[in-house]
Amino acid sequence: MIYDSDNLEHNWTQLRANMMKRFGKKPDMNAILFLIGIQELGMGIREFTKEEKQDLMHIATCRVFAESGYYEFTGRDEEGWPHFKAVKSLPFANLKEQEKMLKWHVIEYFNHADEIRKP
Repeated sequence: MIYDSDNLEHNWTQLRANMMKRFGKKPDMNAILFLIGIQELGMGIREFTKEEKQDLMHIATCRVFAESGYYEFTGRDEEGWPHFKAVKSLPFANLKEQEKMLKWHVIEYFNHADEIRKP
């Protein structure tokens, strides 16, 4: 997948600036993934254990990559936590490409957030 680096960085900066307006501080990638994980869990904001925070970030990563067919939602467990399965391997050439790909997917997630949540 090819990403326009200038446009990607501009959109990433805009996303972080919008989140800063909403939450009072500019989030890094981990904070953004944590927020997506909370949204996808759908149980509201509460105290999470360190393990749950890691699980939320994993849920977010799977969710954003599901849009490109890398993961597939398989359902929720008895506690309501979403689960995904890997469908195809992620094409990471190096860490820089991995970061670009993740940023692009996160931006796409927020660009389509209203569509995603429609019944």
